[in-house]
Amino acid sequence: MNISNSNTSVENHAGKRANETSRSTVLGSVSLLAAVLALSGCAVGPDFRKPASPAVTSFTALPLPASTASAPVPQGEAQRIVSGRNIPAEWWTLFHSQPLNDLITQAVQQSPNLAAAQAALREAAELRRAQYGTLFPTVDAGFSATRQKISGASFGQPNAGSSLFSLYNASVNVSYNLDLAGGTRRALEASQAQLDYQRYLLEGSYLTLTSNLVTTAVQQASLKARIQAINEMIAAQEEQVRLTERRLELGAGTRPELLAQQSQLAQTRTSLPPLQKELAQSRHQMAVLAGRFPSEAAALPEFDLNGLKLPEEVPLSLPSELVRQRPDILAAEEQLHQASAQVGVATSNLFPKITLTGGFGPQAVSFADLFTSTSLWSIGANVLQPIFHGGELQARRRAANAAFEQAGAQYRVTVLQAFQNVADVLRALEMDAQALKAQAEAEQAARANLELTRSQYALGAVNYLFLLDAERQYLQARITLAQAQAARLADTAALFQALGGGWWNRDRGDTAHQDQNKQG
Repeated sequence: MNISNSNTSVENHAGKRANETSRSTVLGSVSLLAAVLALSGCAVGPDFRKPASPAVTSFTALPLPASTASAPVPQGEAQRIVSGRNIPAEWWTLFHSQPLNDLITQAVQQSPNLAAAQAALREAAELRRAQYGTLFPTVDAGFSATRQKISGASFGQPNAGSSLFSLYNASVNVSYNLDLAGGTRRALEASQAQLDYQRYLLEGSYLTLTSNLVTTAVQQASLKARIQAINEMIAAQEEQVRLTERRLELGAGTRPELLAQQSQLAQTRTSLPPLQKELAQSRHQMAVLAGRFPSEAAALPEFDLNGLKLPEEVPLSLPSELVRQRPDILAAEEQLHQASAQVGVATSNLFPKITLTGGFGPQAVSFADLFTSTSLWSIGANVLQPIFHGGELQARRRAANAAFEQAGAQYRVTVLQAFQNVADVLRALEMDAQALKAQAEAEQAARANLELTRSQYALGAVNYLFLLDAERQYLQARITLAQAQAARLADTAALFQALGGGWWNRDRGDTAHQDQNKQG
């Protein structure tokens, strides 16, 4: 009995030493794995470098004037282009319209387009985090319980009978893919580029929303001014028809004269419904931009040309800064960055892949003995070297290089179009001012001619045909003047949009970018 107890004690002591040896071996293996992780450093494929700014010093071929022309009408102020001045984040406030400011603030909070862009940014951030996890070893815990029946025939002893038993196993398994060629890190680089791409798409959505709201407000103001001009002309023509009817009753007028004026009045009225339809559609568009239904358009503010002030000083970024400001250029740059990283991923697939694995855990025939029994462990390595894949891997690498070249060409196209946008708008501002000046003079001349013709007609010095022609000229002049005033406002907003909208100066606590800040 004493001998038996002694043997049991020796066996337990040997088991403990075996467990300690197993733990030491596993810990040493984990340490070795961590060392290999630290040593794996290089990454195949091109290292991305941001494209250099274009070597141009101006946006237009001809120098810009010191200031634009001016006209003695609303929105007729001379504008001065200030080169090198930074763009304010809330650039629309330069139009000095509080209803417009309030509308944009509400639209930013309620726009489904911005909400979709924010959700896409969060998705890209989570995918980047998921990709980041591939840089580390994976550790999984497992537990299994099986009930087995085996016979002696399995061991070449058919007469040994059969045995029925249970087997319990608890283990911790570690696996790590050595990123010797850097494919995993290149994939992470591509995920980061995708995240930045979505971030600039959000900025682009913000800029598009605010710009569309400003131009829609300007369009409504222009339509209202044109409708007002037509209504005033209709009222004047109705009064003229009444006077002609009175003259006809007194024998001083003629029937053809009355019919001509009635025809002119009817023709003027026909120009009203198309403008009213366009105004209603513009109101519906503004409601949708603000995240509302068209039926809620009546709750939106109304705009007129006198309520919008033309900015007299317009900031103009330097050409070298444009590529760092426009969201579409920055998004195209991140697409180029992502394509560059994918070249590295495709290249890494040509190199060997080494996987280290390890496992540690007890195994017992009863659950009660599971955590007191001797633990089992394993450690291994797997090397996979591609030899023949029918040309697939080389073709994928060539495809990745072609995609990289395509992204580079698309980036250059985006830059060229951006510079064209700025150049077009700068010339438009210059021509808009000249057009408004000329149209203001034409409107004044048409008004003076109409007043003189009315006086002469009342005295019988001219016939009704002169009056009808003077009325047509003045009405057209009024409508064209309103369009010219709106063009200066709209093209000024287009310049802010073409320059990127000043998003880089925005307070980072802005509502539209709270989700972006969470990713930072």
